[in-house]
Amino acid sequence: MNDEFLKLENQLCFPLYASARKVVNLYTPLLKPLGITYTQYLVFLVLWESPRQTVGELCEKLHLDTGTLTPLLKKMETAGFITRARSSADERVVEIELSEKGKALKEQARDIPVKVGGCLCLEPDEVKALYSALHKILEMG
Repeated sequence: MNDEFLKLENQLCFPLYASARKVVNLYTPLLKPLGITYTQYLVFLVLWESPRQTVGELCEKLHLDTGTLTPLLKKMETAGFITRARSSADERVVEIELSEKGKALKEQARDIPVKVGGCLCLEPDEVKALYSALHKILEMG
């Protein structure tokens, strides 16, 4: 086996990981005044599109497991951003719904994507290509 395969500079995972951290760090100062974390922001993005989701639907859309998402949702509920309730049709299913406070946060967050996008050193066509390539990876079974 060639040792070249084990060099950090030859690992696709490293620039993906380091770039993801860098981009997430761009969000932090924008989200802090709202009192939310980046992962909570992702939950809000899904709920702002459709204000009622099951935990399972959120897990699927965000590529997270319930062990990661459940404590996050509990914190969001305690902060008054969402409500959590067992489904009347199936008690095993937990439904999440945005509260008025959670809905109101949307206006405060409206300019965040543009601000973050303005910090990236990519042209629009590069952004589209990167987005497409990353989604191919996410769709791997």
